Amino acid sequence: MKKLEKIEVGCCDDIPILGSRVVKTAEGEIAIFRTADQQFFAVKNSCPHRHGPLSEGLVHNGKVTCPLHNWVIDLESGEAMGADVGCTPTYQVIVEGETLFLMN
Repeated sequence: MKKLEKIEVGCCDDIPILGSRVVKTAEGEIAIFRTADQQFFAVKNSCPHRHGPLSEGLVHNGKVTCPLHNWVIDLESGEAMGADVGCTPTYQVIVEGETLFLMN
């Protein structure tokens, strides 16, 4: 089993409310999102449908809408919502004080 790496991403305020930030890792891009209720979520920056950049999508109600074909992805589970079927990997985000960390 691979040991998880704790990657410092930056300050909480670096990500605007309802916004995102992309972190480049050896495994590819990971998008970190901030919701209206100040929660942080991380998913692979690729929609399971046509691999659209989720970091460029609209954040709403704990979900993100892909900018390419409007697939809605749940930020907690990575699952596509509604009639769409698919899933993108999720990652743990840790907040320590005002600093964000990504577990990868």
